[in-house]
Amino acid sequence: MMSDTKPARMKNAGVLALKDLTLLNIREFEDSVTGSLSAGGRLCALFGMPYRLGNSIMPSADVITLVAAIGHGREGVIEVAATEVKDSYPALTRHLPQANCFEREIAEQWGVRPAGHPWFKPLRFHRCYRPGRDAWTRPLDGEILPCVTDFFRVEGDEIHEVAVGPVHAGIIEPGHFRFQCHGERVFHLEIALGYQHRGVERAVTKGPDKRTLHYMETLAGDTTVGHATAYCQVIEALSGMDVPARAEDIRAVALELERCANHTGDLGALAADVGFLPTSSYCGALRGDFLNMTALICGNRFGRGLARPGGVSFDMDGSRGDDLVERLERTFRGVKGAAELLWETPSVMARFEDTGRLSKRMCRELGVVGMAARASGVEMDVRSEFPFGAYRISRPPVRTWFSGDVYARARVRWMEIEASYEFIRQRIRGLSKGPVMTDAPLEPSPDSMVVSLVEGWRGEICHVAITDQDGRFARYKVVDPSFHNWMGLQMALRDQQISDFPLCNKSFNLSYCGHDL
Repeated sequence: MMSDTKPARMKNAGVLALKDLTLLNIREFEDSVTGSLSAGGRLCALFGMPYRLGNSIMPSADVITLVAAIGHGREGVIEVAATEVKDSYPALTRHLPQANCFEREIAEQWGVRPAGHPWFKPLRFHRCYRPGRDAWTRPLDGEILPCVTDFFRVEGDEIHEVAVGPVHAGIIEPGHFRFQCHGERVFHLEIALGYQHRGVERAVTKGPDKRTLHYMETLAGDTTVGHATAYCQVIEALSGMDVPARAEDIRAVALELERCANHTGDLGALAADVGFLPTSSYCGALRGDFLNMTALICGNRFGRGLARPGGVSFDMDGSRGDDLVERLERTFRGVKGAAELLWETPSVMARFEDTGRLSKRMCRELGVVGMAARASGVEMDVRSEFPFGAYRISRPPVRTWFSGDVYARARVRWMEIEASYEFIRQRIRGLSKGPVMTDAPLEPSPDSMVVSLVEGWRGEICHVAITDQDGRFARYKVVDPSFHNWMGLQMALRDQQISDFPLCNKSFNLSYCGHDL
């Protein structure tokens, strides 16, 4: 173990030997994380594991090791800090709102109390992974714990409460929304999730095996390519694989098609929420056209079966590339026309503008990522800050807006479709020569750590893998962008009309299953 108390630093999808990961005491850990976030870093991941660190990890019954991965976009580096805790530790959330859900997750999984957490309750409502150590039944220093199902309540004359879900009208994932209202005005919204908790992170422990990639492709079905790419980067880094440039190009094309399909679908859904049927109808069909382009590459509309450790499973010959470009240009013209209908229709703009505002400052405090952050003027994008794959050579420009409302989130979607369109055409026309799969063996290195970041269509995807002495996953942590952004939606509803909730909700379009894993 190193004596230096500075956190380790690494590049995106770089490998860090566990013996080089400095173990800080809890005060040093808190100061390190607080200082890094104050200096402009963002909390990519914060998680616990029942191991002690050393030259190799060692299982522990009474100690939980906390690991924080902090991204510094300007420098393009990821800072990793670790500390050991037992029953409790001073909550980071007291000073760092970004840590809120991470610390609730740690308490729920490992029974470790973040003392002083401002709203301490479960995140996914499951049993503690260490039997008999449930954090919600063990008060500290005479503390009175709230009931785990308690919601924050506003008291007063004419205040009323509205409960929505978890079962919703239509085919939609389950989530519960609790509004505190005065008339139509929303004072506070609290969102309870966890209904789709599948225990994916625990299921992939001791991998990789033949099921691991299937789990990754189905973490959040609309982000198949994004999560599969992040996982492949983990395996490739641990195995020291050099991925062929042609495979990197094809992955990037599929990732941008995934972005175009989802942004187009969301523009149509936003139009439907305000009763504007032309754009709603057009975009529903055009989303399908983008999905069919992904199917043209690999046979699956969502990109399953494409990305594999070491490359991709499908190549693109000349005729297929030409067909894809032709389809892309035709579909893009349709999306452009459908989007322009939105911007040119006063009744649509009256509903979009000044609805569901989220300030730039609030985005930074909460750690909001991706399109939602860029719509509030936060210039952040993994493709530019932590380039990976084909984005090391070229990348779409970062598109931002300033108003942070529904209009801004719709506008950024359209601008990102424009940028992805140009990027896809460029990559296909300049597709690298050579193979699409390396023949290097899949042999993850032991006692190592990798942090893999990918810019999915919702925002930053983070996969963290820590291997044991046999090169198997001792801990695998996944952070979907929705994990960061649900709190952003809650804050965007404050002082809004409750009737605007469906529109605000769709403007974020967050994943329930991506949060619940």
